[in-house]
Amino acid sequence: RILCEAMHVGEIRVIATAAARYASNGPEFIARAEEAIGQPIELISGDREAVLSGLGVVSGFDNPDGVVGDLGGGSLELISIARGGVGQGASVPLGGLALLDRSKNSLRLAEKIVKDELDRLPQIAAMKGRDFYAVGGTWRALATLHQHQVHYPLNVMHGYTLSARDVADFVKLVEKADLTGLDSIDSVSSARRPLLAYGALVLDELIKRGKPRAVIISAQGVREGLLHEQLAPEERAADPLLRAARDYNHLRARDPRHAAELIAWSRAILETAGLPEDEPSARLTESVCLLSDIGWRAHPDYRGEQSMNVIAHAYFTGIDHVGRAFLALAIFHRYAGLKSTSPTALALRALLPQPILERALLLAAIFRVAYLLSAGMAGLLPRMPATCVEGRLILRFPDDLRALASDRVIGRLKQLAKLLGREVEITRA
Repeated sequence: RILCEAMHVGEIRVIATAAARYASNGPEFIARAEEAIGQPIELISGDREAVLSGLGVVSGFDNPDGVVGDLGGGSLELISIARGGVGQGASVPLGGLALLDRSKNSLRLAEKIVKDELDRLPQIAAMKGRDFYAVGGTWRALATLHQHQVHYPLNVMHGYTLSARDVADFVKLVEKADLTGLDSIDSVSSARRPLLAYGALVLDELIKRGKPRAVIISAQGVREGLLHEQLAPEERAADPLLRAARDYNHLRARDPRHAAELIAWSRAILETAGLPEDEPSARLTESVCLLSDIGWRAHPDYRGEQSMNVIAHAYFTGIDHVGRAFLALAIFHRYAGLKSTSPTALALRALLPQPILERALLLAAIFRVAYLLSAGMAGLLPRMPATCVEGRLILRFPDDLRALASDRVIGRLKQLAKLLGREVEITRA
């Protein structure tokens, strides 16, 4: 309450979930908490909790389709999501603390309890062949351990994706192994460690019964769902990645208007080169153009590395890890050059299929020409169109801008043309 007052928060919403529903002193706790914070507290049902978890995942991914599972201390919520909406939810008392209590600290008994509870849930059948979105601190902790075990190059949890088979193998290891032998167990709080085996058990049984395509970790859940629900329909429909990229563009670019011109200039080259984009590719191209000038204030020697780290670890939603690595590498090579590398860049490259890496390098090469021509300022690129015609990459200059056709520009243009398999031609606009 004190911090909200200091921040001049205009509206406060407080909800209580499974812990307050199940605890014998739940009503007393809520009464005392309401007095302390000066706000009413809404005690939500398990079904309502499932809906909010589902909406939280909907708000954090690009057109998610599958089943959301939110594992807390007291309960597990399951709900199907598709086309931006949520289905019928269910809640069962399989949270880590509840399961620890009910099983009297016996994993064998806990396994029977989990099987009995899951067997009666219709949401399990909806998982088959679709994605399972895992929400909750225990499952995030398991995913953190897995990232360290496999030396994963991107220290980001939201969107971390594993095949169902990889998850099944790992959670069995957690169920049976001495956790102190796992890499980076110190990254998991001591209070949560006893719950890891129970969380692994629940996830294992969900995978066995539901047979999902993959398990995707979501850092967004009930709280984000509550916020998403309050947005106007047009705000809920907004693309979270593009919105974030536009914010970065307005905050950090020399001239935010330049990005729109760069998008059109880049697409003209790609389209005339016979490299059309489907909707997901076009979305990434627009995003990377919006992010292309965020490092200009840094020292020239470090712009590439700093920009790559910012983008790789930014709180972006609506993008998977392949897309995140694509954005980071395109901007790294825009600043550092197409042949430059670093340990971080090499690690991120390992996440990208070769065609996607080639597209990132191609966009970086386009940017390296565009920024020499425009200095990141609006009004110049539209007057110097670049297109591919047959075997040539043609850059056209009006007479008053002809002086911009420097040797450095021509060198970078040749580098771009080589990637496109074309010769360079400079002509009058």
